[in-house]
Amino acid sequence: MLGTTLVLVAHPDDEVILCGALMQKMQRAVVVFSTDGAPRDEGFWRQYGSRQAYAEVRRQEARQALDAVGACPVFLSDRVDDGIADQELFRRLPEAVTAVKKIVAHLGPDCILTPAYEGGHPDHDAACFIGWVVGRHASLPLPVWEGPLYHRRADGASAPQTFPELTGFEVELRAECGTLQKKIEMWRAYKSQGLVLDGFRADLETFRPMAAYEFSRPPLPWKLNYEQWGWGISGAEVSAAFAACVRGEARGSLS
Repeated sequence: MLGTTLVLVAHPDDEVILCGALMQKMQRAVVVFSTDGAPRDEGFWRQYGSRQAYAEVRRQEARQALDAVGACPVFLSDRVDDGIADQELFRRLPEAVTAVKKIVAHLGPDCILTPAYEGGHPDHDAACFIGWVVGRHASLPLPVWEGPLYHRRADGASAPQTFPELTGFEVELRAECGTLQKKIEMWRAYKSQGLVLDGFRADLETFRPMAAYEFSRPPLPWKLNYEQWGWGISGAEVSAAFAACVRGEARGSLS
């Protein structure tokens, strides 16, 4: 992960939590934001006047954050017709997979790094799935790594920055001194997400080679975090979209 790494995330700010310290050690970090970060629900963007205005705020915050560590942002919504709204990545998988494949073919990264499949947010799970699909179909073997953002335990408690289950291949990175300060600078660029970011530790990042997930099933057997949020999106619906995408790929409908 210290060469050229494609950091494939769902929203502006995910990359800071996932790997804001690790990015500073990479020779080249290219961060692909899979959605525009703006849900359709007015409650998320009302104070900005429109969904489009909120999406633009998040885009500018992402540019500022990545500029602090010399990383390159890529916005998938610029490469997919009509863009991809927050919470809707799993509904746009064929287009997103095709766009990411083209980015990988052009960039030639050494690996992909994504959020884990943990049921925290449907877009995080979809980014993980896309990374898995693209990694296994790259022209050369392309390692795919993952890191945890957040999920819910069986008792409903929130579990940030920890995997639901361990594989034994986890690697922890503790950010210190200048690296930690630079990550906090990135953190502060996301003023629109302040309350969300406050729930995470800036000094801790954990990674591992992607686990052997069964994407045709929800990631956890209990009620998922985003199901508890009441967005009307179920883990069964999201995993069914993953299964449909795999079937479409097998039929050759994805290039």
